[in-house]
Amino acid sequence: MRKSRMALAVASAFPLALTFTFAGAVPAFAQTTDSVPASSNAPVKELGVVTISGGQPTSLPTQIPTTIEGVTREQIEHAINATDSEDALKYLPSLLVRKRYIGDYNHAVLSTRASGTGNPARSMVFADGILLSNYLGNGPTNAPRWMLVTPEEIERVDVLYGPFSAAYAGNSVGAVVDYVTRMPTKFEAHGQVSYQHQPLDLYNTNGTYGGKQVSASVGNKNGDWSWFLNFNKTDSEGQPLTFPTRLVSAGTVGSAGTPVTGAVLGNNRSNQPWYLLGTATQYHTQQDHIKAKIAYDFSPTVRAAYTFGWWHNESEGRPTSYLRDANGNAVYSGTVNINGRSFALTPTDFNVSNEDLTHFMHGLSVKSRTQGTFDWEVAASLYDYQTDTLRAATVALPAALNGGAGRIVNSKGTGWNTLAAKGTWRPDGVQGAHIVDFGLQRDSYQLRTIENATTNWISGAAGARNQAFNGDTQLIGLWAQDTWKIAPKWKAVLGARAERWSASNGQTGNATTTVGHPERNENYLSPKAAVAYQASDLWVLKASTGRAVRMPTVSELYQGGINGSGALINNDPNLRPEKSWTTELTAERDLGNGLLRLTAFFERTKDALYSQTNVLVTPNVTNVQNVDAIRTKGIELSYQAANVFVRGLELGSSLTWTDSKITKNDKFPASVGQWQPRIPEWRATAVATYRPDATWSYTLGARYSGKQYSTLDNTDPNGFAYQGASRYFTTDVRVRYQISKQVSAAVGIDNLNNYQFWNFHPYPQRSYMAELKVSL
Repeated sequence: MRKSRMALAVASAFPLALTFTFAGAVPAFAQTTDSVPASSNAPVKELGVVTISGGQPTSLPTQIPTTIEGVTREQIEHAINATDSEDALKYLPSLLVRKRYIGDYNHAVLSTRASGTGNPARSMVFADGILLSNYLGNGPTNAPRWMLVTPEEIERVDVLYGPFSAAYAGNSVGAVVDYVTRMPTKFEAHGQVSYQHQPLDLYNTNGTYGGKQVSASVGNKNGDWSWFLNFNKTDSEGQPLTFPTRLVSAGTVGSAGTPVTGAVLGNNRSNQPWYLLGTATQYHTQQDHIKAKIAYDFSPTVRAAYTFGWWHNESEGRPTSYLRDANGNAVYSGTVNINGRSFALTPTDFNVSNEDLTHFMHGLSVKSRTQGTFDWEVAASLYDYQTDTLRAATVALPAALNGGAGRIVNSKGTGWNTLAAKGTWRPDGVQGAHIVDFGLQRDSYQLRTIENATTNWISGAAGARNQAFNGDTQLIGLWAQDTWKIAPKWKAVLGARAERWSASNGQTGNATTTVGHPERNENYLSPKAAVAYQASDLWVLKASTGRAVRMPTVSELYQGGINGSGALINNDPNLRPEKSWTTELTAERDLGNGLLRLTAFFERTKDALYSQTNVLVTPNVTNVQNVDAIRTKGIELSYQAANVFVRGLELGSSLTWTDSKITKNDKFPASVGQWQPRIPEWRATAVATYRPDATWSYTLGARYSGKQYSTLDNTDPNGFAYQGASRYFTTDVRVRYQISKQVSAAVGIDNLNNYQFWNFHPYPQRSYMAELKVSL
């Protein structure tokens, strides 16, 4: 039996074995807000509803009886080797962040139950209610802005699974993630330094990569004023991410070209023989982050808060050739001969690039928290690409290191802003039968991208235009939902969201031509419903259903190209939005020392947005298109408990089975009946933390994902290759020591078993980390 399959079997049995062992051995308590000790920050259940106790309030609609999972600051500190904020999600059920290296700022996309890592627009990420998700596109470069939150800021992370709240747009179809960050109640100061180290042995690369981080934060509350300031600096060397390749069959048989050695023979994701010629896109990135928050209490029940975030990144992407001539010199250009076949190298095979990015985030809110008859909130946010410049060489190495021709991609002026007003009405008081939530919001996105040629890619001025993309989208939503306790053991939620979506100012340009796109305005209605039944003191049954309409992003509509006759290629400004119906059925059992949850989920999506080849037209067209129908069904099992076996042992685990298939796709019939890309059949997580006393904690974690595909027609069976998507089984360890009340230290290893796995790019191999933290 393969080790990964053995791990899956163990992970599958783990929650159930513990459940049956302890369900009768530990006194159970009813799922009420009174049943959690004051020392706990964990969510507690009441009639299928999550009530957050302790810490800062979440922005999630916790009254909805549906699946909400979370992790606290204390759990992150003891159980997770967290170098970036997205690491907090590492062991939560059915979630995966494709983080490739420490400080991965442009490809760390989020995958959920029915959405793969190619669909980040099918999830929502917030920090203190400020939108971090990047809906300018729906690809790997449109990752959430995780870097605007640092791990040491986090008070808690909560995840709402599925589009079951009317308060969120259709992007919530996968999950809504809310980071709640620290806001002090008295003076506090923190400092942390950490070091990471990753040996890498892959193809003809054998080296070490890693990073260093330093952070500091300070905050206080003085009367009605409270404030918090955080600074973080990251210096990271990521492993190589891309590899120039040539199919063996593409070579010309003969003696032409410079004879070279060093090319690595392998099979690509379709099992075709190819040569890997070297590495590319190996980033050295230096990032600085400043977060400032200030709040003022107008009264005990009304608070105004402002958040400012500044993030600066300078990165260098450098390649290395495996090819060597007869004198042992690296070869980057010209025609080469590998084992009797000649291949022409291009300057972009070994791409060289520099990036300079400065992004700003602003958030302002005024909230009422009376818990009386009526509460309200007004909030606005702005995310701005103040500077966003990519410079890349179009001349070959080694000359490119000294300058030469290149291109400049400038995205200054890109960004998004949000404005929302919402209220909560309790007509019968806090303990009454109804809680009515309602709101009005507007989200606006602007894409401004221009690419110019330059005579010197390092420092030259922008020259002639190569291409340009502009466009705006806007979503206005009016929503309401009523949480109704219809009987002592029953609670129901009915809601609806009405939306008006518009797209305007769309332009697609090449060097000589600009094509404008007509404005679009469309209206949609998304109903929601949920119900919970307290079957007994130990069991809660829940059901939720909702429609989600995921609008096309600006890039999907306008970022393409124009051919020589002035016709659009690679984009379609008439794309239809995705429309999904999602349902989940859940049973939860209170185990006294933990909670067992079993959820069945179902989703049917029409007009899913994917890049594919339309074979119905001649010549065939490849761009983002609407896939007619995708059907997903699955089962998710989650188990969490404390003081299991021995006092001080905390366990968490999950197992997810998913069947996600394309059921109709007229434009690309070969995909019908095939797996939706990047959705594995099996996923599992398990994490155990043992805290024998107040000084030491020991953690062992494991994650598993089964076979998956990257193509719609599943013609990529070899996941263990560059550009493939492989199964994986990884284990992590962490040991933390509280040296004194103010000082702690931790060491850890991610991917302890050194599993080599892929998600187009290679994931990190075994990685070591050490950190030292001081708190006052």
